[in-house]
Amino acid sequence: MKPSLQLQIGQQLTMTPQLQQAIRLLQLSTLDLRLEIQQAVETNPLLEMEEGAEDFSADDGEYDADADLDVERSDALEDLVDGPVETDSDWDDLYVGQSSPGGESEDADAWQQRHANPDTLISHMEWQLNLTPMSDRDRVIAQIIIEALDERGFVTVPLEDLVTTANNEIADPDDPVEDDEVVAVLHRLQQFDPVGVASRDLAECLGVQLAQLPEDTPHLDHARAVLAHQTLLEKHDYAGLRRALGATEEALLAAMALLRGLDPAPGQQIGGESADYAVPDVVVSAHKGGWRVALNEAVLPRVNLHAQYAQMARQVGGEDGQYLRNCMQEAKWFLKSLQSRHDTLLKVASRIVEVQQDFFNYGEEAMKPLVLADIAEAVGMHESTISRVTNQKFMLTPKGVFELKYFFSSHVDTDGGGECSSTAIRAIIKKLVAAESPRKPLSDNKLASLLNDQGIKVARRTVAKYREAMRIPSSSARKRLV
Repeated sequence: MKPSLQLQIGQQLTMTPQLQQAIRLLQLSTLDLRLEIQQAVETNPLLEMEEGAEDFSADDGEYDADADLDVERSDALEDLVDGPVETDSDWDDLYVGQSSPGGESEDADAWQQRHANPDTLISHMEWQLNLTPMSDRDRVIAQIIIEALDERGFVTVPLEDLVTTANNEIADPDDPVEDDEVVAVLHRLQQFDPVGVASRDLAECLGVQLAQLPEDTPHLDHARAVLAHQTLLEKHDYAGLRRALGATEEALLAAMALLRGLDPAPGQQIGGESADYAVPDVVVSAHKGGWRVALNEAVLPRVNLHAQYAQMARQVGGEDGQYLRNCMQEAKWFLKSLQSRHDTLLKVASRIVEVQQDFFNYGEEAMKPLVLADIAEAVGMHESTISRVTNQKFMLTPKGVFELKYFFSSHVDTDGGGECSSTAIRAIIKKLVAAESPRKPLSDNKLASLLNDQGIKVARRTVAKYREAMRIPSSSARKRLV
């Protein structure tokens, strides 16, 4: 074969560094974006964080990153929503502008304090252990037990494994650790705060808490007897419990009420891992009979160009001047990417609120079916862009804080030829379960029948799937005496 030259025509998508940066910022959560902004300010001398930045307009179209994104500017948002939904944002005052040099955000220390790790269960137990008189041998055993606690405060390691570990730590062949030694230390730890921690199962945990109650507590003996018949309790066999206890229904009800007042997971009272708080990116509020959509201006620091260094970049020559000009170009790209992110987020959130106005007016049962393609078509963007915008982005509403993805759901056909969203169906199921009789809870078949009576065509297995997704127990597990 002889080598030859061929001419081919084709299309290829090239992702510029500006576009890659814009896409990366688009999919970041608010907290991650804070870190990204902080890193950009620390590495680029042309960027600074300051309160009250002024408007900035690029004096050179060379740095216009918007040419790489299918993003319209915020002045086109008024044409997007026809009706009572309004948009309100001053991001131009926050992220674009040249101003005099300034310092970092004043709330930086407060923000760090809010996100400091709280006390953990293990450290809380170790603190009490250090204040408790105990032999060195028992202290080693206690430390082993504490390290075996799960997030509920239960000991999940078998007793024989605890004994083996204790013998390996103490290493005294003449006086090996016995089972009763570990059990004795275990019982001592169960008296620590919170009471019932270091228990091996739920019955033992509740029994320890019952033991802390005064002996004249009404129906205390019946509550202890109920714990002794754990199998009947798990099966909700209340008739069997009454026969086993020889008690009246009123006494059994009082004993069950006493048990429900105890803590089944005492370890969760103490710290644990730091909670992840949902920081809203968008705020929806009632306004003139409709709903106003605005970006949350309080969650991110203000960023702008450093005026002094920007002037030096235009005047200084040589390598230093070239370095400053490169930094200024990167800074402008970064500011444009931030502006594009927030314009896109506001545009998508406004369209979501427009579609789901019934939800804001009437609640979950009025939620409409919505998929990514619907929003993508309305705002003239690709579905992948909508997916990035709605991922880990939250909306603060009068009804609570919701992730933007919450407003998207599949649909189920109705008898009238319409559609009902899966979110609305879940809300109806939750409402029906809340109103059911504890003595005779609604089965999945009955729930499906009630939904069909309302014109919503849904199968029993679909009801079961939605019920399990909401962590609602089965009808047998929901059965109560009252």
